[in-house]
Amino acid sequence: MPSFMPPERLLLGPGPSNVSSRILQALARPTIGHLDPQFVGMMDELKALLRYAFITENPLTVPVSAPGSAGMETCFVNLIEAGDTVIVCQNGVFGGRMKENVLRIGATPVMVQDDFGKAIDLNKVAEAFKANPGVKALAFVHAETSTGVESDAQALCQLAHEHGALAIVDAVTSLGGIPLRVDAWGVDAIYSGSQKCLSAPPGLSPVSFGERAVAALKARKTPVQSWFLDLSLVMAYWQGEGARSYHHTAPINMLYGLHESLVMLQEEGLEAAWARHRRNHERLHDGLQRMGLELLVDERHRLPQLNTVCIPEGVEDLAVRRQLLDQHSIEIGAGLGSLASKIWRIGLMGASSHPDSVDRVLAALSQVLKRPL
Repeated sequence: MPSFMPPERLLLGPGPSNVSSRILQALARPTIGHLDPQFVGMMDELKALLRYAFITENPLTVPVSAPGSAGMETCFVNLIEAGDTVIVCQNGVFGGRMKENVLRIGATPVMVQDDFGKAIDLNKVAEAFKANPGVKALAFVHAETSTGVESDAQALCQLAHEHGALAIVDAVTSLGGIPLRVDAWGVDAIYSGSQKCLSAPPGLSPVSFGERAVAALKARKTPVQSWFLDLSLVMAYWQGEGARSYHHTAPINMLYGLHESLVMLQEEGLEAAWARHRRNHERLHDGLQRMGLELLVDERHRLPQLNTVCIPEGVEDLAVRRQLLDQHSIEIGAGLGSLASKIWRIGLMGASSHPDSVDRVLAALSQVLKRPL
């Protein structure tokens, strides 16, 4: 059987995004032991780079050796115990996954529902707190990948703290793409993914726990139900400066790639990266408008890095996506849940957020849909 040779694609879906040659070269560097002193030094640099990206001083800021879904589970299994009550905001698919985590722990989710395509309603969240005294945590998605909606993370964290609850935040699609300020906003626990706006390959999930979250972890009455994701064990591996305890064999070369992606982010500068994502979103929006295509989300809440485009009446979703892939080697995403067959998701994340990418997908859509650009 021959070696697998993947085709060259322009990845403009909901993730992964394109990985730059610089990061691919980093992945190809020599593998060394995960307890090698040189690797341990790189781990310390990686934590510092993640703190830069999250804008936090949290010591417990590390990449979980698994994709973003494991980062989600890391936050829930470490902070929530059976019998706790958690307010979960759902305005897309990934709020539903938060609910599943809460249920499987044996805790009670109190759901705050908003329509797919709408931001989280702060008044509904406030009412949920009033109706449910003693809530342990508020969980919400900052940048909902399934709908392209940004919710007000700062205001939601403030609401949580006003009611003595922790704020657990999904930043899988927001980290590196839009403003995200963990310390200034009072985020207690947050998780992201390597494959979106950071443009590293999928498979790692940066997480950060603040002082309140670490205190809650240490005050647990029961053991964390997941051995692998138990941060009280993982901390000894990532934070045992000079004397790390063995926990698992880290994905060494993957961590090289994430390190390089964060070095690139630091070189560009966070605010410059946010501005680049915004500029390319506006370029895409202008082109879509010229073709008579509309975006699902109100302008106030649109994610620049994840654009949800309403499929015109009479146009077959799958046929268009197939033509884009087969004829133009461009991948865009389908709608999920209640938005299936109603929207396309065009991601402009990380290395994929570039004017040439925008122009290429606009030209391809113009040709496939037979709409002048």
